[in-house]
Amino acid sequence: MSEAAATIPDTPLFDRAGSIRGYRINKMAMALGQPANRAAFKADEEAYLDSFGLSAHEKSAVMGRDWHEMVRLGGNLFFILKISAVDPTPITRIGAAQASMEHEDFLHLRLGKKRNG
Repeated sequence: MSEAAATIPDTPLFDRAGSIRGYRINKMAMALGQPANRAAFKADEEAYLDSFGLSAHEKSAVMGRDWHEMVRLGGNLFFILKISAVDPTPITRIGAAQASMEHEDFLHLRLGKKRNG
């Protein structure tokens, strides 16, 4: 890990080691760019994940839509966002998860949304 990245708490560095660690998750997520793979994911998510050899921990993170954990496991956020093409999770919820914030707080603080009441 570089010295600069080491000084930012809770910031995973996507370097060579991260790329190798996240290879299976990233390969699976990139494959969702193909309509047939999106259909397979929707039809039987666990079987689809098994076809890419994901570990039990990786599968748990994907199936639980634990966006932060997927990145911690080496997933590249740009690849992982492809999961949102087959999942109704709004991108702002993914952003909130990455920032370790509640969704409403994320909308308020990061996007300038006004609070009701």
